[in-house]
Amino acid sequence: MSDADHDQDAAGTTGSARASSSAVDRPVVQTARRVGRFGRGKEKSAVFRGVAAVGAPLFDRLARLDIRGGEKLPAEGAFVLAPNHYTNIDPVVVARAMWQLGRVPRFLAKASLFRVPVFGRLMHAMGHVPVERGGRTHASDPLAAGRALASSGGGVIIYPEGTLTRDPDLWPMKGKSGAVRLAVQAGVPLVPMAHWGSQQVMGRYSAKISLFPRKRITVAIGDPIDLSAFRGRHLDQAAWAEATALVMRGITDLLEELRGEAAPASPWDPHEKNQKETGRFEQI
Repeated sequence: MSDADHDQDAAGTTGSARASSSAVDRPVVQTARRVGRFGRGKEKSAVFRGVAAVGAPLFDRLARLDIRGGEKLPAEGAFVLAPNHYTNIDPVVVARAMWQLGRVPRFLAKASLFRVPVFGRLMHAMGHVPVERGGRTHASDPLAAGRALASSGGGVIIYPEGTLTRDPDLWPMKGKSGAVRLAVQAGVPLVPMAHWGSQQVMGRYSAKISLFPRKRITVAIGDPIDLSAFRGRHLDQAAWAEATALVMRGITDLLEELRGEAAPASPWDPHEKNQKETGRFEQI
């Protein structure tokens, strides 16, 4: 599928709201729950408010979010959010959607980002959690910081694919178990999310942002994944893989709705394709 086809699909998914010609409109939330620009204040620090005050209006000039199923994101309490991942601007899209829905976006993110001058200090100040390649945090437990955040009632964003999808058509690839493990171990809901249209703002592996024309990105939030069969018992590797497959199926189902087409019968598996887990897949 070409980028032009991608853009057409993203633009055609929500016809109920039109962009204003006189001002930059805020994200459209197709849900019974609507919140103000800064949403509920109890989770939001001064750092988050400062970043959002500058970043949200800038993003809204770059792209317009149409959010579907926003009422399915818990209005309060802990949860794990599992989105698809196919461009480097995806975290900004997910964060903007969560902020609009009144929750603070906090990511389990690769540790190298925290070593970038200034940006790394900002990441720490906002409460994001560094994870070393291979799944280890600075606390040696990949999920300890996430569990601590969940126990305090916060939402945790984990990309179950672990990196940008290797699928050449940008479908979700085979996932890792981190998001499921955190949700099961912490006893919190795991909510799937899919979005489409980010590739029109920034291509996969690209650092170049397309400023004009203003893009449309659709975001879909699904019902929490039913993990009841995996709670309260010992889980081996096969069980974790089964639970992870449920999550990836939930994300893929949402993306199929946004794109208006069916995903491949089996998700892309980098191991089967002899691809490394990190780096640009075109170079592998």
